[in-house]
Amino acid sequence: MNNSIFTFPQPANEPVKSYLKGSPEREALEKELKRQSNTVIDIPLIIGGKEVRTENTGTVIMPHDHKHVLATYHKAGEKEVKMAIDAAMKAHEEWSQTDWTVRAAILLRAAELIAGKYRALLNAATMLGQSKNIYQAEIDSACELIDFLRYNVAFASKIYGIQPKSSQACINSVEYRALEGFVFAVSPFNFTSIASNLNMSPVLMGNTTLWKPATTAILSNYYLMQIYMEAGLPAGVVNFLPGSGATIGKYAIESPHLAGIHFTGSCATFNTLWKQVGENVGHYVSYPRLVGETGGKDFIFVHPSADVKEVANAAFCGSFEFQGQKCSAASRMYIPESMWQDVLEIMKQDAKEVKMGDVCDHDNYINAVIDEASFDNIASYIEYARNAADAEVVMGGKCDKSKGFFVEPTVIQTTNPHFKSIQEEIFGPVLTVYVYKDEEVDKAVELCDTTSPYGLTGAVFGRDRVAVQKIADKLRYAAGNFYINDKPTGAVVGMQPFGGSRASGTNDKAGGEYNLIRWVIPRVIKETLVPATDYKYIYMK
Repeated sequence: MNNSIFTFPQPANEPVKSYLKGSPEREALEKELKRQSNTVIDIPLIIGGKEVRTENTGTVIMPHDHKHVLATYHKAGEKEVKMAIDAAMKAHEEWSQTDWTVRAAILLRAAELIAGKYRALLNAATMLGQSKNIYQAEIDSACELIDFLRYNVAFASKIYGIQPKSSQACINSVEYRALEGFVFAVSPFNFTSIASNLNMSPVLMGNTTLWKPATTAILSNYYLMQIYMEAGLPAGVVNFLPGSGATIGKYAIESPHLAGIHFTGSCATFNTLWKQVGENVGHYVSYPRLVGETGGKDFIFVHPSADVKEVANAAFCGSFEFQGQKCSAASRMYIPESMWQDVLEIMKQDAKEVKMGDVCDHDNYINAVIDEASFDNIASYIEYARNAADAEVVMGGKCDKSKGFFVEPTVIQTTNPHFKSIQEEIFGPVLTVYVYKDEEVDKAVELCDTTSPYGLTGAVFGRDRVAVQKIADKLRYAAGNFYINDKPTGAVVGMQPFGGSRASGTNDKAGGEYNLIRWVIPRVIKETLVPATDYKYIYMK
């Protein structure tokens, strides 16, 4: 038995590779992109470590070339979900009792495999299946994913080290038990790293999961599942269940062994899951932990003292990287009248220079939105603005789905601070701008705070630091991640733990120890060294 006391220090963040022409990482990635582009794979369910095929199948396509099929995947039904629950509960018996350093070693091995052997594979799958360019894939399916695995081990070390005071008469300790049941992990399409973390955070703390991957991210998520298994993850600890969210969710939530839900996705879906749990609350062994990050209507607020070029760059990059398909992407901006035209002109020049198209052409800054439903939704907002009397499309606005689901970086200017596209989440490359009079800063701040139901990310720009701080104070509940003189996106694990409240979720801060503490149930143990033998108080003797 190993009786060493382990302490894992916080690691360095995984460096972002440059992918310059001729570099080893560029050559490896291009080779892998070619291989995956010329291969159609069959993706099964993985339940209890075994491949399961249902013959009820769907296809994985490239969003930037929607006639190109990358994979066929099998869909889970009632039978398979119940099999997965049984497998998760069986695995829980041993996994929850496994020394946490063994669990940590598996996560750290997975991080090393992704950092080296499988970096190109996972990045290529993310690029082709989720239409990300090299840089957006590298910071997601390589760097952030690796950081989650490594940093969580350090965070867990910190949590397990939090122990109460003992005395000469007794020894006190806290045991951090896994939840009593399985965790239902529901992951989004836009970040492979989030899909990993939704599973591996609970897993590190001794839990087992049912994993419902987003249909539009199945390729990268399947490869990720295979990497977990190669890293030594025991059978049944994570059970991979592609298919209908409604079907899988129904049977997962009906189970009395549901111990938690780890979710990233839309408000509507999370609200539905929350209601279903509420309806079944008397049925569970224990109250399920509900942890969710649901979206945002993220803002840039510009003070009149701000720098024009800094604002323009932040608005362009913050709104249009990865086609605005980040929960943190800027989608509304409040800017003074004196600055707006100068900022707009710089953004228009950037829009003329950037290229849009296939991810395999590495000169393309803009790629496709994820699928046809998303394309149609985004296009409907742009068309609404075109036909509105109180708004105007002042940049971009073209949409074309003939080959891939392409939407130009688009800016809508409105005179109505409650215009539809400045209030509602669109999840695409659309920024809505409200121009305020320079002397009405306070009024504009109030609008920024109250217009949207969300509270995820936001930014304020200004050189007048005192004024900026006053704005930040007024907007203290408007964002869980707040940026001063930077775009409101790009949180880094271990540096800016991520999450928001209001309609943006439960704010449990992935990328910090706060999230991990949600996946354990502490048990305080007091051992008395010499038990009492007399009931009398001292003064009675």
